[in-house]
Amino acid sequence: MRSRTRTGDRLAVLAGARLDVLAVAPGARARHVALGGVLVSTGALAALSAAFAVHMALGAWWAFALLIGLGWGLVIVNLDRMLLVGMGHQVSWQRTLAMALPRVALAAVLGTVISTPLTLQVFAKEIDATIVTMQAEAAAEFAAGLDTDERYAPIPALQERVAEEQAVVAGGGSTDPNADPAVVAAQAERDAKQSVYDAAQARFTELQAKAQCELDGSCGSGREGTGDAYFAAAAAAAEQSAVRDAAKSALDSADATLQQARTTADQDAASADARAVALAEADLTNDSAELARLTDARTAEQAAFEAQNSESDGILARLEAMSRLSEDRPMVATAHLMLFLLFLSVEILPVLVKVLLTLAEPAAYDRLVTARDDEEVLSEQIRSQGRIRAQQARADLLVAAETDRMAREIVDRENAAREDAARRAERRARRRRTRIARIVGDVLRPNRDEAPAPVAEPTLDTGELEALMLGTATDDDRPRLPAPRAAEDVEFADR
Repeated sequence: MRSRTRTGDRLAVLAGARLDVLAVAPGARARHVALGGVLVSTGALAALSAAFAVHMALGAWWAFALLIGLGWGLVIVNLDRMLLVGMGHQVSWQRTLAMALPRVALAAVLGTVISTPLTLQVFAKEIDATIVTMQAEAAAEFAAGLDTDERYAPIPALQERVAEEQAVVAGGGSTDPNADPAVVAAQAERDAKQSVYDAAQARFTELQAKAQCELDGSCGSGREGTGDAYFAAAAAAAEQSAVRDAAKSALDSADATLQQARTTADQDAASADARAVALAEADLTNDSAELARLTDARTAEQAAFEAQNSESDGILARLEAMSRLSEDRPMVATAHLMLFLLFLSVEILPVLVKVLLTLAEPAAYDRLVTARDDEEVLSEQIRSQGRIRAQQARADLLVAAETDRMAREIVDRENAAREDAARRAERRARRRRTRIARIVGDVLRPNRDEAPAPVAEPTLDTGELEALMLGTATDDDRPRLPAPRAAEDVEFADR
């Protein structure tokens, strides 16, 4: 029971719930636990989809693909949780809708990316068969393109030339003596003579038969024996015999000429065959090398394409195969759409549920969360104001301490100044008294008989003496004195 509670708390926290508020509003716990379970489900689907995608696109091992899929699933869970946590009740439904639409759009994009590999995996067999057909079509198209490629256009002509040259080399020459112009002319002459002879022979046979018929009485005049008719027929046969013999002689001469022409043509043909074989062998070497080069290049290019074409079964090829299947078979298109919408709905379900809850009236949990947030804000404001007041008090204490220190310094300086002024006044008063006593003593001192005649000194009247006794000073704090006196006055001033 305790482990179940902990699992529910984790799912609720995953859905963005606050456990302290759930403790006060337990009715919202089931909703948040279910929402957290949906987040885990979408993360699992995302992990499975990413594993299929990595396996199809990269041909990676299933262990590595599953590891990548788990990482992608965690990313999707974190993104979905961010979309849920960042969504709350707003002042108006328009503002709520404006805040929700970008999140729903982002969830739809993520759902499309996640659901595509899963949908392709469902139709894997049909897609594999279509990919084989597409690969065969691509190979045929590539071969046709090679046939029309200018680089390999000389191959058919080279093949024909090589076959002819091989026939010439194998047959020892292909010159036909009967094709020699002299032989052809002699043969035509002989054929003409043969025709003349055949015609003369036929006419002779006919006339001879007619003479025999007249002799037998079986034709012609109908009278048996040698008569005029017989002699006339016999004379015509004799004349035709001479014509036949002349034609025979001409035919024999034509035969001799034809035989001579054939002998000469055979000799020329043998020499021409030797030259033709030598030329054919040289051309065969060059043409065979060029044909082999072009054929090898074309074969290598074809093999490279076939190797690449046999491995073109990634996600893009599967998407193209799925598109072709959808075009050719409407039922496949409908099933593909339904599966895509199913997986997409599962992926956007958490965000969609959160949007619907946000558009509804705030529940007890939502109001408690708002109250707790307000309390925390108010507490933080109070703490902030207390810190500000404490800082202000500390600043005031520092100012007061500094002011007191400066006041003490001023008082100390004033006391020192007063003491110094008193000492200076005391010194001045002492000097004035000393001076006055000295001056009075000098004034009242009796004259000495033995002393030399004194220098005339100025005398002080009653006003000057009173001024000296009252301490009236000049600008340099000295008593106003009479005019300079004798040396003893200077000595007195030095004292």
